[in-house]
Amino acid sequence: MPRYAVLLRGINVGRAKRVAMADLRALLEDAGYSTVRTHLNSGNVVLTGEDADPAEHAERIENAIRERLGIQVRCAVLTADELRAVVEGHPFAAVADNGSRMMAYVYVRPVDPALVAGHPPVPQDPERARVGDRAVYQWCPDGLMAAPDIGPYIKQHLRIDVTARNWNTITKLGELI
Repeated sequence: MPRYAVLLRGINVGRAKRVAMADLRALLEDAGYSTVRTHLNSGNVVLTGEDADPAEHAERIENAIRERLGIQVRCAVLTADELRAVVEGHPFAAVADNGSRMMAYVYVRPVDPALVAGHPPVPQDPERARVGDRAVYQWCPDGLMAAPDIGPYIKQHLRIDVTARNWNTITKLGELI
């Protein structure tokens, strides 16, 4: 059975949408997943599930969270190959020397390839943000709070929600998967 990375959007940020990782693991096991492992307290999960389209798994997980915990959460589900492609697609590897300042805005669902193909750099941060096949990458050498907010641009131009993770988290999930 294949392994998947699950990235929940917006949980445990501030006081809203609080979810204990033990509760999340139990919920996912009850939903039929196995070898469930969480990473940090921000909705990062690696698990084993039936061979299915990642979007089907995302919908199943979103529904289980809504039904059991009463909260609406979007999630990105990536196959091991998709996560590997995000890691290998890192356009700033030569300069991004601090994983906590390198961000990947992972699409909650795959984006129309025509929207991504040949996409120019993100105008809010043209030197440090690039659109990829499964994520938008942003190098934030002065920290995320000092970097231009590219989330609204992604939503408007790629027509997709994203969930952001720093590079340390992305690479750790790559190891765990």
